[in-house]
Amino acid sequence: MRHSKLKVAVAGLGFIGPAHIEGIRRIGDQVVGIVGATLEEAQMRAAELSIEKAYINYDEMIKDTSIDVVHICSPNYLHFSQAGQAIHAGKHVVCEKPLTVTSAESAELVALARASKLACAVNYNLRYYPVNYEARETVRSGELGKIHSIHGAYLQDWLLYPTDWNWRLLPQEGGALCSVADIGSHWIDLVMFITGLKISEVMADLGTSIPVRKRPLGNVQTFVGKLDTAQSTYEEVKVVGDDFANILFRFENGAKGSLVVSQVAAGRKNSLRYEIDGAQSSVAWNSERVDELWRGYRDRYNAILTKDPSLMNPTARSMASYPGGHTEGFPDTFKQLAKSVHDYIRRGDFSAETDFPTFADGHRALLVEEAILTSAQSRQWVSVTL
Repeated sequence: MRHSKLKVAVAGLGFIGPAHIEGIRRIGDQVVGIVGATLEEAQMRAAELSIEKAYINYDEMIKDTSIDVVHICSPNYLHFSQAGQAIHAGKHVVCEKPLTVTSAESAELVALARASKLACAVNYNLRYYPVNYEARETVRSGELGKIHSIHGAYLQDWLLYPTDWNWRLLPQEGGALCSVADIGSHWIDLVMFITGLKISEVMADLGTSIPVRKRPLGNVQTFVGKLDTAQSTYEEVKVVGDDFANILFRFENGAKGSLVVSQVAAGRKNSLRYEIDGAQSSVAWNSERVDELWRGYRDRYNAILTKDPSLMNPTARSMASYPGGHTEGFPDTFKQLAKSVHDYIRRGDFSAETDFPTFADGHRALLVEEAILTSAQSRQWVSVTL
């Protein structure tokens, strides 16, 4: 490696791109350039964010030999080609989820990543709330006993109205799944990460609450449409993607699970909840109370661990940058994931075990998501082929 401070380029400047940029800067690495949907957009955002380069397009960015790492924050349908280009150019990759829109594409990227001496990560950033690492170590220690039930929800309301719009609703841009691929994928990855259990079978019922939406004439960023009260020019578009879903799971150890996903749940801004029930005790977390990890018992008082590095296991402690009583939130998860990936790159041993979500994790989640789609279409249980 040429230098200790990594040079990074970011592709995609909607809601999530600037979150990556902030996290990268907070760990001391340099964002030297960005690329957007147009050169004009990139130039405008480069000026706003004090970034040196606005590339004409992605091809120009990839040819920049000064770049060590590419963070891909573009629409889903671009992930496969952009990640592949980056790897072929010898650049490390952090790609937004879902890794691709099909498992055939993600399998190809996994093979490409394995053949390279590069770090290839998927941005399952919700792992990086410190108490989720505490939950993982609690499970690993055997304190819960054998796990028999995993259940929860991921709820939002930003697609509640017919005038709410986002590119994720279009299969040609977001893929065949909408809410499940967008936020359900986070829950799926998170519970497999915490428990160490793979999902083996699924039964799914997908819903589209608004079959015809009013698409604003012009681009709308994720969540920003909720603020636009002046928009008056629309076109009606038929929507087939899911904006809510109910899913049953079977896990490899015999445990069973359930998940409710919705982006039309009024009043829920960003609520991910899980509970993991074992033979001895339970553990639960709610993203609306990010610093609290609930522990449930039958034979003694229940307990709540409030995030405090001095009270947490060493792995969870390493994910906490601030002392107890100082909340670590959504932006901190991007910082911690970038730190995990970029420090791995700095160490330079690409045969070492990774401590971040890899392309293989992204591929596994896509296999689950495709089984969910097949199950909804066939109305039966579907096995997840690994």
